[in-house]
Amino acid sequence: MRFETPQDVEDAYYDALEAGDAEAMASVWADSDAIFCLLPMTPLAVGEQVGRLWRILFEQGRGFDLQVRHLLWIEEGDLAVHLVEERPQIQADQFQPGVPLPPPLYATHVFRRAADGWRLLMHQSSPTPPPAPSMPSAGRTALA
Repeated sequence: MRFETPQDVEDAYYDALEAGDAEAMASVWADSDAIFCLLPMTPLAVGEQVGRLWRILFEQGRGFDLQVRHLLWIEEGDLAVHLVEERPQIQADQFQPGVPLPPPLYATHVFRRAADGWRLLMHQSSPTPPPAPSMPSAGRTALA
């Protein structure tokens, strides 16, 4: 499959993720030993390890349903970097009262254009930082 834009690759990545489709996931990655994927709580996967990582994750269950919000795009020449926020979606049958929803993740994608179109070189995701502590009220100080 040929991807004409970095966004086409990113869309295919999230479609494969949601479907739990290891073959579709493999199609978005560059054919290179210089690719890598770093997910929270998993070891770094480099080169051929990337495909194995996704096969293992998809074999453990279904795909992942995420709501994606684009935060930043940098596209110059044959390279592109996208920063997105991924929010896990909870199905009604998975919702448990009193259990907090999982926090969103920040994900960075690096894409490269080659003769066969655009492909993914790197995916890294990490938890978003906790909310900033509130500032003390006027007239009061945090230090006494």
